[in-house]
Amino acid sequence: MLRAFLRTEAGSTTVLLGATLLALLWANSPWGDTYEAFWHIPTGISFGDALFSLDLRHWVNDGLMAVFFFLIGLEVSYEVRLGQLRDRRLLAVPALAALGGILVPAGIYLLLNFGGPGEVGWGVPIATDTAFVLGVLAVVGARCPDPLRAFLMTLAIVDDVLAILVIALFYTESLSVPALLSAFALLAAILTLRKLKIWRAPAYIVLGFGLWVATLESGIHPTLVGIALGILVFVYAPTDQKLLLAGEAVQSFTSSPSARAAREATLRVQRAVSVNERLRLRLQPWSSYVIVPVFALANAGVVLDGESLRAALTSPVSIGVTLGLVVGKFVGISLGTWVPLRFGWGTLPGNLVWGQLFGGAAVSGIGFTVSLFIVDLAFDGNPGIQSQAKIGILAGSLLSAVLGWLIFKLAWDRGGVCAPPDAEPEEELPELLTAPVGPADHVRGPEKARVTIVEYGDFECPYCGRLHPVLEELRKKNPDVRVVFRHFPLRTLHPRAAPAAVVAESAADAGRFWEMHDILYDNQRFLTDADLEHYAAQLDVEPWTDVPRHTDRIAADEVSGRDSGVRGTPTLFLNGVRYQGALDLGSISKAVDEARRSATVEQTPQPPELA
Repeated sequence: MLRAFLRTEAGSTTVLLGATLLALLWANSPWGDTYEAFWHIPTGISFGDALFSLDLRHWVNDGLMAVFFFLIGLEVSYEVRLGQLRDRRLLAVPALAALGGILVPAGIYLLLNFGGPGEVGWGVPIATDTAFVLGVLAVVGARCPDPLRAFLMTLAIVDDVLAILVIALFYTESLSVPALLSAFALLAAILTLRKLKIWRAPAYIVLGFGLWVATLESGIHPTLVGIALGILVFVYAPTDQKLLLAGEAVQSFTSSPSARAAREATLRVQRAVSVNERLRLRLQPWSSYVIVPVFALANAGVVLDGESLRAALTSPVSIGVTLGLVVGKFVGISLGTWVPLRFGWGTLPGNLVWGQLFGGAAVSGIGFTVSLFIVDLAFDGNPGIQSQAKIGILAGSLLSAVLGWLIFKLAWDRGGVCAPPDAEPEEELPELLTAPVGPADHVRGPEKARVTIVEYGDFECPYCGRLHPVLEELRKKNPDVRVVFRHFPLRTLHPRAAPAAVVAESAADAGRFWEMHDILYDNQRFLTDADLEHYAAQLDVEPWTDVPRHTDRIAADEVSGRDSGVRGTPTLFLNGVRYQGALDLGSISKAVDEARRSATVEQTPQPPELA
């Protein structure tokens, strides 16, 4: 359970949220004065008479956070070479959306603070916190399809790069030329090692640490070092030769197990995967569960007493940050998305609709990690304005999360599209099932069941996912009930539902439809082509055989559904009559009992005088 928790986006966000709450509790406890005292304890490294010293907060902000930005650099490098940033048309929309999500919040902030003491803090509301956004999307679940997640991830990467450039260009107070020249020399040494293909980790660690120190001493913030080094790390797709060598090494170990063969197999498999991907795999848990939470613990401790809250309510800094995150991010990202789509400069992944994009724009207003980072740079030495800015960040991030959740819940999750059957209908729908259950249907349960439940479902629909265990429990408790599944993929809302249905039909050819059905509902958030191929391999099924025939089969289910008045998923028919109640076990069980009684009455022979 712990490993599963640590692998989830919600898990890392929970740890980050816990660290934030702990910082707030510490700063507002009877021992609150120890919070600032602790983080200002000086620590350092000495070499003879030379001393390099920082306080604990700067070791976290300037040191540990370099690893966080190094990971961003790795992500950028991977996406540019192998990921979504390769396709300019897919990059154009999130890139311009990220630019709008920076310009509009900064503009709103400056409207309120131009010429005042808080003017320099215009960079605070420009950043999106990727960790918190992914956590909110994990809570949203299947209502956030993979294409929207990919769009927001690309937007967040571009946003991070732009924010780092803002830090480097606008929050550097003074430059030390000797230290800057030393930094360039060390960077050149790293580039030389890279060009000579010398891959000795100790050399890169020593040079990287020296580059970090030189950059810090030069006056440029060392976050730039982190992202630059991340971008320089090699990334490549596995070549056929490396895959073949890895396969041979593993086969050799399998046939003749030994320590030498195990070591060779391990090395061959590792070399098949790029250094970039290996580093991301190793560093991501440390960044998500240690570095970023420690950063939040060191920076989120703001005093929330009556005096500070009253000051924040009237402070242009707090109001500017809050409005920048909530209104500025939403308007800027929405406008930045609309412009390139309107003029045909790019496309969106999948079949996203505006309701989904508005929800994503709203949650992108969660600006926490980098926003706190910029507060420390912009208002260093001014604790009063720092406190007001942090209160604005907390308020704006919380409001953005709530706004995003409401949009996902209300804006496009209603009106019969992926909505429960008790949602208010917009038209008069047929009550009876037009296509009776036949040999071509997928049936689970006894052939001569007294109650037949026909479900029109979508493998990506969250309501269908919640209904799945309910129907299973119902069937176990009622041996005279059978369940029939018919495909009704909502292609506009759930772009992965149709491919999942095709793979389910491929499994049906092998007599394993229901096994695949259960796997797909247990893994609703993971329905990429690679995921579907993995599930098919588990069942020894070829996933993409005879796709045209399977597509026709799915289309036939959709036609019968539309003829029967199906407009959203899940839609149920009990013994051919539309079910319009709640989707919980108790409500459906009552409807099953009524359908059973009705079936019994119809089957009971009537006396001649009543016939």
